[in-house]
Amino acid sequence: MNATLQSKIKKNFGLQIRSFRKHRGLSQEDLAAVAMLDRTYIGGIERGDLNVSLINIYKLANALGVSPKQLFK
Repeated sequence: MNATLQSKIKKNFGLQIRSFRKHRGLSQEDLAAVAMLDRTYIGGIERGDLNVSLINIYKLANALGVSPKQLFK
């Protein structure tokens, strides 16, 4: 998989996280607290800077009240 495609996947995932977070009225800090992650980590995800681990995908999905599958649409 080339770097461009990897970057696109991470950015799309980050946009989904941001969309669900904002729809629920949560700040990055709120989401981080519920998901037991660092606020700066949430920001990095939303910008598409980070390649998120499977465990953290599940934490985020749980904190947002969605299935992990929904984060990949």
